Amino acid sequence: MKLGTLTLAALAFAAAPSAHAQAGGSDRAGDQAGGGSGGTASPSDGQGKSSRGQRGRKPRRLEVTPYIEVDQIVDAQLSPGNDVLTYTQLAAGVDAGISGRNNAVSASVRYERYIGWGRKARDGDAISGVVRGYAGIAPGLTIEAGGLATQARVENGGGALSGGFVDDSTRTNIYSVYGGPSFKTRAGDIDLSANYRAGFTKVEQPDAYVATPGGAAADLFDKSVTQMADVQAGVAPYVVAPVGLGVGGSFYQEDVSNLDQRVRDMQARAMVTVPVSRTVQVVGALGYEDVEVSSRDALRDAEGNPVVGSDGRYVTDKGAPRELAYDVSGLLWDVAVMWRPSRRTSLSAHIGRRYGSTSFGGTLAYAPDDRSQLSVGVYDSVSGFGGQLNRALDQLPDDFVAVRDPVTGELRGCVISLDGNNCLSGALGSVRSAVYRGRGIAVSYSRQIGRLNAGIGAGYDRRDFIAARNTVLGAADGVVDENWWIAAYVNGELGRDAGWSANVYANWLSSTDALTGDVAGYGATLGYYRMLARRLRASVALGIDGTSRNDPLYDDIWTASALAGLRYSF
Repeated sequence: MKLGTLTLAALAFAAAPSAHAQAGGSDRAGDQAGGGSGGTASPSDGQGKSSRGQRGRKPRRLEVTPYIEVDQIVDAQLSPGNDVLTYTQLAAGVDAGISGRNNAVSASVRYERYIGWGRKARDGDAISGVVRGYAGIAPGLTIEAGGLATQARVENGGGALSGGFVDDSTRTNIYSVYGGPSFKTRAGDIDLSANYRAGFTKVEQPDAYVATPGGAAADLFDKSVTQMADVQAGVAPYVVAPVGLGVGGSFYQEDVSNLDQRVRDMQARAMVTVPVSRTVQVVGALGYEDVEVSSRDALRDAEGNPVVGSDGRYVTDKGAPRELAYDVSGLLWDVAVMWRPSRRTSLSAHIGRRYGSTSFGGTLAYAPDDRSQLSVGVYDSVSGFGGQLNRALDQLPDDFVAVRDPVTGELRGCVISLDGNNCLSGALGSVRSAVYRGRGIAVSYSRQIGRLNAGIGAGYDRRDFIAARNTVLGAADGVVDENWWIAAYVNGELGRDAGWSANVYANWLSSTDALTGDVAGYGATLGYYRMLARRLRASVALGIDGTSRNDPLYDDIWTASALAGLRYSF
């Protein structure tokens, strides 16, 4: 809870400079019943940097809605047992949004205290929130920051599913924050840009999973610090030559606390931009990369067994030499096609050689009108769990409404926005501590139809884990985890003083690790609210969550929940 409280303060502080985002908890009838809360190019960069300063100017807006809430919740186990538990939930939060001349932020932050009625219903706390924004502090200089606090249910071997309302030893808190400056200017005919991001991610799972008493523990992620930087200089086509010319470099490092794992990725490149037509450019890059993954071994006892600490994770032998698990250096190349036929459509696709093999990726942004948008992203990178989550946060839009479960108040993986990639589900999936090469695709589509908001996100994430074979993490080397996910929401108004929301989600996790196996999680919620007074609203909601495994030793788990509550907004 100490770290959780500090994270909540950090999220609130990140929202404060710009006072933030549209809120599902405000008094307006448009809010849902728990459905919302709140010149040259570098195709081989892959660091997920963003440049909000290039966006069009948005209309000024300031919305800040603090609220308090009291709910009564009934949670009924449908399978394998039939327990019925009752909770009182007390919550406080803020949904905020701002967009101005030089800044924009969106935020939804919530703290809950639930009190169990009866011997089996446990008391507990939960913190959840998402913040994303930027602020221009000088010509060409922008500061960007973001944060996430959410909960997940950690399965055997490290699979992470949506939390639901079940409160047991598998439920854990996940926190991630990042921030840094972006700079862009011109020196004569030369365009100059630079970006830096620093991030921190923590998984508060209290104990690593142990399949058999005295056996090896699963390598569950603890925490990591990431740093990403890049610099680029170039001239546009027809300035000094018929083609654009540029040079650039980038640096990525992630230090994972588990066994002192470290990812270090450095590259330098030269680029040529060839204008094919008014709307099409081809960019070629040639350079050099050096990528290393290393770690230390666990401390051993007198019998040679790895020592597990009080947190359930292996104790690092600080005196052990660093062991290389991955070492790739040499030439890299990349060819990208960039197509922008209008301000509503842009496509970038690239293929080349990175990490010692073929690498490809790209993005598509398509907004046929002002009320709908489609976003597609294909990615390939080497990182740890924290690095991928930081990148996903960096790519969120800065104008959104958070989608929340109307029963638990938890975030539901996607945000409501008509700008950019809207989902974070693909960045979760697995919380193994080992570093991995992550490849996948994320697609999101959102649309406004009158007073109705609807959206869907889906994707695939593959993680090929990398670990030194002569360390305790050696069992993870070569393991492949795959995560197929989908999340959808719809919400609307029923007159001026009422509204409704519906959410569904599903995750299918599979692994080549025999300890993990395949597991699937599903859920759906339906909520309704009605304003009783200008600032007071009543809500009712229903939800169902399920988990199934392809193992006859495990029963499917299904629970149904119902909520009735009141919220007062200030």
